[in-house]
Amino acid sequence: MTARHFGTLCLLPLLIFSLAFLALPLVRLVLSSAAGEAGWGIYLQMLQKPRYLSALAQTLAVSAAVTVVALAVSTTAGLYLARNRFRGRAILLSILTLPLAFPGVVVGFMIILLGGRQGLVNQITPGHLVFAYSTFGLFLGYLYFSIPRVLLTVMAAAEKIDPALEEAARSLGAPPSRVLWDVLLPALRPAMVAAGAIAFATAMGAFGTAFTLATDIDVLPMVIYTEFTLSANFAMASALSIALGLVTWSVLLIARSLSGGAVASGG
Repeated sequence: MTARHFGTLCLLPLLIFSLAFLALPLVRLVLSSAAGEAGWGIYLQMLQKPRYLSALAQTLAVSAAVTVVALAVSTTAGLYLARNRFRGRAILLSILTLPLAFPGVVVGFMIILLGGRQGLVNQITPGHLVFAYSTFGLFLGYLYFSIPRVLLTVMAAAEKIDPALEEAARSLGAPPSRVLWDVLLPALRPAMVAAGAIAFATAMGAFGTAFTLATDIDVLPMVIYTEFTLSANFAMASALSIALGLVTWSVLLIARSLSGGAVASGG
């Protein structure tokens, strides 16, 4: 057996997996979107119904907000943890990454325990504040499991920055703010773009947390779920799934081009 044949044989399992679990389901999804009475016009119907456009806009808004806040919090914490060694650092880091162990349903339940009708905030505030079942509650849930993903990526990139660059900037009289904006953030930009793209894509398609909190929340994953379970509208559910996938894929593609192909390592 030649080396070329051996390489082809090693790629065979990947080819089979790609066809069986990636290509064929996607083709089936596209064909299902046109299987209804409207045919390919289902996409025009999707764009004409305010509910679908509103759900897409709300999903984009929540995902963008989660991405921005997660980048801000995780970049600050990541730079500090990457540059400082102190007692309890490993414990703090393990606590910050603990949300990675929880599925979306558990995260949603934790938000309910915090801001639900019987939650802690409701019990200690004079106005009995309840926010778990709102878009803000969903935002907190998404942020909870997005911060660790961004934090680990930023920390890995921060540890690779040459300290001599910062020392050179300080020796030239640059204040800490200029060192941050002119040295650290440009060096972290590929990692931040990659981590932000992963956080955005995760929030766009997250279902478990939205399903747990979805009393007054109308995001695209929930709309897709209700379309094929309650309405049995498989064509519209397929069309909405394709729309969601295209938006997320476009963001990942743009991020990959901006980060120099580092998006794949951001997860």
